[in-house]
Amino acid sequence: MKLPFDHFDLVARWYDRLIRRPADDPLPDLLCVAAGQWVLDVGGGTGRNVDRLAALGARVVVCDFAAGMVRQVRRKGLTAVRGSVVNLPFRDHSADRILVVDAFHHFVHPSPQVAQRQAAHELLRVLRPGGRLVIEDPDPSYPGTRLIAGIERILLMGSRFWPVEELVALFQAAGARPLQVMRHGFSALMAFTRE
Repeated sequence: MKLPFDHFDLVARWYDRLIRRPADDPLPDLLCVAAGQWVLDVGGGTGRNVDRLAALGARVVVCDFAAGMVRQVRRKGLTAVRGSVVNLPFRDHSADRILVVDAFHHFVHPSPQVAQRQAAHELLRVLRPGGRLVIEDPDPSYPGTRLIAGIERILLMGSRFWPVEELVALFQAAGARPLQVMRHGFSALMAFTRE
């Protein structure tokens, strides 16, 4: 069932106040971003994950499907593009770093089975050889994630959460090489590269 509204358009204005990065955030270390590198945040919402990277001199672009989220990014003075992960509007091998935080389980259009497999290929298509892709998504082995999954089911979001090992295997099948897999809080973080 497709709802006549986008959940993320509804919460875009308040998203940064509702969802915050942890103080002991491992994301910057996993990304290994240097000044001048091009960082693409796919499903990046309001840009909350890349605003500090921009302050360090990275060239950041947020790509999100929700128009309300894209507007919030632009209000912060960051670059944002509205687009779908199943057909990213970027050239092959163009990004130094790609980041997908708390979004992979939301890639569900036209269906989770199609969108999430296509997303893995598209993300790697855009990543330059030797670049780094970091995925952070809730770990379904954690009880809190099962609660989140239940709430998202009630809200008809269509979310599909992958067990960590299966998500790593999905990206390996698409051509990625895993660099690091770790758990942090109720999330799993996975860093990949491509040859």
